[in-house]
Amino acid sequence: MTQQQAKIGIVTVSDRASAGIYEDLSGKAIIDTLTEYLSSDWHAEYRLIPDEQPLIEQTLIELAEQQGCCLIVTTGGTGPAKRDVTPEATEAVCDRLMPGFGELMRQESLKYVPTAILSRQTAGLRGSCLIINLPGKPKAIRQCLDAVFPAVPYCIDLMDGPYLQCNEAVMQAFRPKS
Repeated sequence: MTQQQAKIGIVTVSDRASAGIYEDLSGKAIIDTLTEYLSSDWHAEYRLIPDEQPLIEQTLIELAEQQGCCLIVTTGGTGPAKRDVTPEATEAVCDRLMPGFGELMRQESLKYVPTAILSRQTAGLRGSCLIINLPGKPKAIRQCLDAVFPAVPYCIDLMDGPYLQCNEAVMQAFRPKS
């Protein structure tokens, strides 16, 4: 039996990075982290876009439906600034929300910075795709993914997605004993 290659969407939402004002370190941090976590075969579908809600929504739909991503991880646009609309875009395209992800990420981030309470990251499901919003700072990305990723492979299993095998030395996914 050959394993299906997982497609994972990586979306950086940033006006300045998308305009070339600075390098997208956040998207690279997600790819590097997932490369460490996963031992199974996967492919990144990377997008770098400005903070425009219709474009964010269109990108999430395209990655979930046309590209067949089982997981989309966004970075940026989760704060209180007027242009921070990633959670609104995510909520608009999801069939169901998964509020536990945002709750756990904020709880984890509060161990490091008191401003974590300002973060509005969320997660939800569109069809058979899990969408998770992460903060924009590479260090915070790793902290948040370390906290929530143990539940991600099982969530994707429950949606009949590809089997994500983790490098157990780095990330231990939780799957109930059957």
